Amino acid sequence: MSDALSDLLKTRDWLLADGATGTNLFNMGLEAGDAPEFWNETATDKITKLYSGAVDAGSDIFLTNTFGANASRLRLHGAQARAHDFNRMGAELGRDVADRAGRPVIVAGSVGPTGDIMAPMGPLTHEVAVEIFHEQAEGLKAGGADVLWVETISAPEELKAAAEAAERADMPWCITMSFDTAGRTMMGTTSAEMTRIIGKLSHKPVAYGANCGVGASDLIRTVMGFGATERPLIAKGNAGIPKYHEGHIHYDGTPDLMADYAVIARDAGATIIGGCCGTTPDHLRAMRTALETRPRGPAPDLADVATRLGGFSSDSDGTDGKGPTRDRTSRRRART
Repeated sequence: MSDALSDLLKTRDWLLADGATGTNLFNMGLEAGDAPEFWNETATDKITKLYSGAVDAGSDIFLTNTFGANASRLRLHGAQARAHDFNRMGAELGRDVADRAGRPVIVAGSVGPTGDIMAPMGPLTHEVAVEIFHEQAEGLKAGGADVLWVETISAPEELKAAAEAAERADMPWCITMSFDTAGRTMMGTTSAEMTRIIGKLSHKPVAYGANCGVGASDLIRTVMGFGATERPLIAKGNAGIPKYHEGHIHYDGTPDLMADYAVIARDAGATIIGGCCGTTPDHLRAMRTALETRPRGPAPDLADVATRLGGFSSDSDGTDGKGPTRDRTSRRRART
């Protein structure tokens, strides 16, 4: 299958993805508890500003404001019947921004987790999960998204359901999991296990990797743990660590730190590099400049990552067979 993202990857050895969605929308006035997807209809100027901010800062890929636009999450707001609409509108706004960019820019249709626990541990069956993801995929496809971007997934069962939904929609897709629990996802998956799961799918993603999680150093360690793969790897880490200050959550990662992270991610094997929570256009500009101007270096080792980005939040990333024990001496002391 030929698709815009695969075509762009053939011409470049790295691509810059975008930064945060939620953090930047909160800075524009979104209130806690509100569904940001409603703004695809009621505050289109703000969503256009979100997308344009990433593109103007140098992003080659940006995600649509549709992370929670699935029937399960929208049910919390009584809007489950409008899942297709919110996805279509979010993608349409993105398509307009990308088409006016004057260079190739990929509109990635964001697909977040359903918010439900998959069977047998929870009530969500594989069949229902596929239906939920497929509805999102069709809406994003109708709006002009180039690729589905499934993100912040914890359960391998949900990954497999999203893969089947993308295949039903005849859409290329990417997938990132969040390794935020001592180097594993919340449901216990390691980076190496994710690589094995991807290898067994009938409809494989264009690229896969990690997003969100704990911090930049942990995310780089996860990228290093994916192991040998023929597919491009994605690194989309948070801009530092969240701190509560004067009633608001702030991330302590500076543009300089994120520039270092971007280069280290590239040298560690990532091809698609972006930010997640706390990452603003200022961070993205610094990341783009660093990727364009700093020469490629050797693959970093863990000691180098810790020295340059701060210590790890746990002793192990799970790929070495060790249990998920916390490292109480790591990040806060190393980053001071």
